[in-house]
Amino acid sequence: MVDITNKSNTLRIATAQAKVVVSKQATIDAINNRTVPKGDVFAMSKSAGLLGVKNTPLILPDCHPLPIEFTGIEYTIDGLEIIIEVTIKTIYKTGVEVEAMHGASVVALNIYDMLKPIDKDIEIHAIKLLNKKGGKSDYKNKFKGLLNAAVVVCSDTISAGQKEDRAGKAIIEKLKSLDVAIFDYIVIPDEFDSIQLKVKKYCSDKVNLVIFTGGTGLSSRDVTPEAIRPLLDREIPGIEETIRSYGQNRMPYAMLSRSVAGTIGKTLVLALPGSTKGAEESMDAVFPSILHVFGIMGGAQH
Repeated sequence: MVDITNKSNTLRIATAQAKVVVSKQATIDAINNRTVPKGDVFAMSKSAGLLGVKNTPLILPDCHPLPIEFTGIEYTIDGLEIIIEVTIKTIYKTGVEVEAMHGASVVALNIYDMLKPIDKDIEIHAIKLLNKKGGKSDYKNKFKGLLNAAVVVCSDTISAGQKEDRAGKAIIEKLKSLDVAIFDYIVIPDEFDSIQLKVKKYCSDKVNLVIFTGGTGLSSRDVTPEAIRPLLDREIPGIEETIRSYGQNRMPYAMLSRSVAGTIGKTLVLALPGSTKGAEESMDAVFPSILHVFGIMGGAQH
């Protein structure tokens, strides 16, 4: 199965449709009058559809087992057509469109099975996804190609050439995948004044996004939060909480990170962990949805 461990839980909704076409009005009348020999067609088929939805990962090998938190099955009769709509909801890491389509197809097949003794010319038509919602596909990047970012690695050992930077490069790769241009990339030592100078310079250059990695721990040299916080116009604690919560679900020490998020004018400033994994997970936790901040602030500055 596809690895979804880097994804976040969001509300996922999908609606799928199937159509069953009968050959005569007498079949429709039998359904409505509940005189079909095998029983109540709609009630039985709804039960079959519920079982189909719940058992999707047992039938389709690449589907993840996931919590189904709502299943709605609706019928509409239009002439000789029975239109089936199945809506699924969950709060999880992956979508439910396949579960909705599987449920609709099982409902249609059960209707066929129940009606075939009284109608030999039934057809199943148009099994399709009507709509879906949730996850990153909902995010519309209104600033594609319009934003730039500076990435600053705060590390005594990396600046001294004793260690290779990987966290900063991981952040850059993520930004490039979102069409955010890299304005600057630099490694500096864990020095309070150097960090503040970089923040002020990038803000004066009207850089949209400034991301620091490193110096958010608890050693005496970890001063990135102390350097950045006094310069912020506004902190955004929800971003910090999301980063730590996401990380804590993956390793028990994420709660010790002192990530920072806030704005200076129209520049968004982030301070992320210095470990490669910590930086990657922090970026996964809040991007691309964090870019919505530029919509709130009135667009990208140049």
